[in-house]
Amino acid sequence: MTFYFSRRAGGDHEADMSAKRRPGAGGGAPVKKSRGAGRGQLNAELDDAAARSALRDAWRSRGSCSHGTLEADSSPFPHCVIRNFLRDEEFASRLQGALLRQPFHSKNTDLYNFTQSDDLKSSKDPCITELRSVLFGWFRLWLSDLLDLELEPTVDVSCAKYQHTDVLLCHDDELEGRRVAFILYLVPPWQPSDGGALDLYSTDEHGQPACVVKSLIPCWNSLVFFEVSPVSFHQVSEVVAEDKCRLSLSGWFHGPSLPRPPRYIEPVLPRQKHLPRDESVLYEWVSDVYMNLEQQVRVQQEFEDSSEIRLPNFLKEEKLKEVISALQLAEIHWDRSGPPNKRCYEAADLRSVPDSVRSCWELFCSEAFFLLLSNLTGLKLHTLANDPDSEDDEEDEEQATSSAAIKKDGSTAVCVGEIRRWTRGCYTLLHDSDNREFALDLLLTLGCSGWQQDFGGFTSYVAHGEDEELLTVLPEENSLALVYRDTDTLKFVKHVNQRSSTHWQQPPRSFYDFSITYYE
Repeated sequence: MTFYFSRRAGGDHEADMSAKRRPGAGGGAPVKKSRGAGRGQLNAELDDAAARSALRDAWRSRGSCSHGTLEADSSPFPHCVIRNFLRDEEFASRLQGALLRQPFHSKNTDLYNFTQSDDLKSSKDPCITELRSVLFGWFRLWLSDLLDLELEPTVDVSCAKYQHTDVLLCHDDELEGRRVAFILYLVPPWQPSDGGALDLYSTDEHGQPACVVKSLIPCWNSLVFFEVSPVSFHQVSEVVAEDKCRLSLSGWFHGPSLPRPPRYIEPVLPRQKHLPRDESVLYEWVSDVYMNLEQQVRVQQEFEDSSEIRLPNFLKEEKLKEVISALQLAEIHWDRSGPPNKRCYEAADLRSVPDSVRSCWELFCSEAFFLLLSNLTGLKLHTLANDPDSEDDEEDEEQATSSAAIKKDGSTAVCVGEIRRWTRGCYTLLHDSDNREFALDLLLTLGCSGWQQDFGGFTSYVAHGEDEELLTVLPEENSLALVYRDTDTLKFVKHVNQRSSTHWQQPPRSFYDFSITYYE
């Protein structure tokens, strides 16, 4: 599976986020058209004076209206649906065929998974060329009149195909110069049960996306456009139909961006020092092989070579079964983590977990475990851990592994983490506020026996600003993953898709992980 990790944003459309748009760039040379050119090729109601007046009033007053095949609404943000956008059905069918003949490229990141054409300015197909002329010309002027805003004479436009399990997660489309997003659907008969809806989100008091409040179902020859703004959060829900192609032509009209309020800074989870637990907790929970000093040395050497390691069968078998059974109990309170433009999964309220789960959590936060991690990785997570710069290694090792050595100390190492539940539709995304520190990530997954990579749910490490995947950590039963990351390494959990449903033949349809990060 190949991943491309440049950050991009779009409706049913994507464009490079790595550079600011320059006036006149992205759509080829401006197309000079008279105000009447293209009028006869689009829905006649667009040229109806009463319809235009009603739409204009609704848009500017942040109200709503319905006039024949035109519908406008301001909730949760201004958008409009035009049914029968292309007046000639035969032309619409020819356009569909022309788009399907375009070369498509796989687009697969934390945010989305679908296939997309190149910018259609390079296409010589007469149907595509004709549509571009209409969009760049008469329809752009019609939109400018509606918005009372001068839109640039160039337009970004491409074609996207969403098929089984393809998705585009929550985002706002904002990029300098984008003012109006549009999507023209050329799809077979579509049902809500097929997925692939354009979901619109409400926002909370901080301007963050809250929940889906409206879903626009794709419809043949219908065009949706909406205002790009700090609150225009939307997604393309996962396509669950196995035999349908959600084909769309989409892009942006450009103009002055709307003012953006100061970015909301989320409160961070509090970090904690280790809990006072001695080495007996390790012998109770951790497989004997990892308590062997020679094995710890081998693990440390491998970890220092690659900055990551996976330790299979980490918990003792009886403890593993005990924790999994307890995690599946209904009385645990699971909180939904958001906002959806950053993450979507469930985290356990530690006050509600059974004793066995709490004990497992305390294992990973214990002083004894901090010292064990130091021995497994060579990191200084405990003051009694071996100092790699020390000249007296033998004496240090004796001190660090002695049962009497674990005592209250002045270590500054801390940790923070969660117990998480993953079901279909869960994910995390890369975003600008990702913590940029040197850190050791621990991940122990449970209840995921037989998991496959094409289900999603794996953790991917990527280089900041680079089209490069550094590491993938696939959910593996009772496998402890340790990954040391630097300030230029980010991570996300890939969207758990519908294929996972075939893995879960009966409830509970979920797997779990202990996700903890340690800081020296």
